[in-house]
Amino acid sequence: MSDLTAFESLLRDGGVRLPSIWQAVFEETQEQLFAACPEGVDLLDVCRAAFDSLPEAARGEAMDALFYGWWENFQDRKAREAWGGAS
Repeated sequence: MSDLTAFESLLRDGGVRLPSIWQAVFEETQEQLFAACPEGVDLLDVCRAAFDSLPEAARGEAMDALFYGWWENFQDRKAREAWGGAS
């Protein structure tokens, strides 16, 4: 017998991946900064603002997760530019 609820089973069987808490914080912060600065923001600034928005107790493991997310995005953007894709 599974410990999953019916909803969790549907998500799992449908291949749905929910964002991590760090991804959710990053995306929410990114949306807020883009709304405040329509000319654009630096992803590193998004990471810093997301980190600053967290409670002190959650910051220990958040630093690596948030900045790793930034680094992956930065590397992906560089790779697309190298291949002549949109940034």
